[in-house]
Amino acid sequence: MSCFKPIFFSKIFTNRIQYCTSTFLLLLFINGAFCQTDGLGSWSLINIKLQIDKKWSVFGEAQLRSLKFYDHFHYHEYKVGLNFKVHPNVKLTIGAGNYDTYKEGGNFVKPKNNDEFRLWPQVSLTHALGVFTIEQRYRAEFRFTSNGFRNRFRYRVGLSYPFGKNKAGYKPFQINASNELFFTNNEPYFERNRALVSFGYKTSKYTSIQMGYLHQFDYKINDETGRDFLQVGLNIEIPRKVKM
Repeated sequence: MSCFKPIFFSKIFTNRIQYCTSTFLLLLFINGAFCQTDGLGSWSLINIKLQIDKKWSVFGEAQLRSLKFYDHFHYHEYKVGLNFKVHPNVKLTIGAGNYDTYKEGGNFVKPKNNDEFRLWPQVSLTHALGVFTIEQRYRAEFRFTSNGFRNRFRYRVGLSYPFGKNKAGYKPFQINASNELFFTNNEPYFERNRALVSFGYKTSKYTSIQMGYLHQFDYKINDETGRDFLQVGLNIEIPRKVKM
C-alpha cells in the first residue's frame, strides 16, 4: 500500500499534464487559424545532419515556400552550418546561407524583393521538464541584402512532448509548439512573430517527418508579408561511424 499511492498519483499527474498540453496546443491552432484568412500557403523543408563525433556535427537545409497552397512560390533558401556541443544541454552553431524572396502574384515573380546572403551564430539551450523538453534558441543574423546590410536578433522558445511505444531508445511520435520573436537594432525594433504547432513521426532512429501549422505576423517588413502556412519537413541524420 505504501508504494501504491505514489504510483497512483504519479499516473494522475502525468495524465493531467498530457491533457493540459493537448488542450493548449488545440487552442493555439484554433487561434492561429482564425487570426488571418488570406489563404494557406506551403512551407517545405529538408534538413540533413552529419554527426562527426560526440560533440561536432555539420548540417545542410533547404526550404521552399509559397503564398498559396503549393502555388505562387515566392521564397527559397539554402544554408549550411557547424554545430558544437559544449555541454549535453548547450549547443553552439555557426551558419551561412542564401535567402531569396520574390514578388507576389505568381511563381518566382521578378524582380526579387530581396536577394540575401546571411551569416549567423546561434546558441541553443535544452532541458527536461517532466515528460517535456524545453528548448531556447538565441540567434544573431548578419544580413547582406540587395537593400544593404542589416542586423537581426531572434529568440525562440519551444516545447516538445515525445510519446508512443519506446523503439530502440526513442519514442516514435512527438508534438511540438514554439514561438519566435524577431528584432533589429533600428526602429521600430520589432519585426516579426512566428508561431508553430506541429506533429512529428520518426520513421527510424535517424529519420523523421513533420507536419504543422505555422502563423507568421510581420510588422513593417517589405520583403515578405505575414501568412499562414502548412509546414512539411523531412529530417535525416547520418550517424558517426563507430570504430570497431
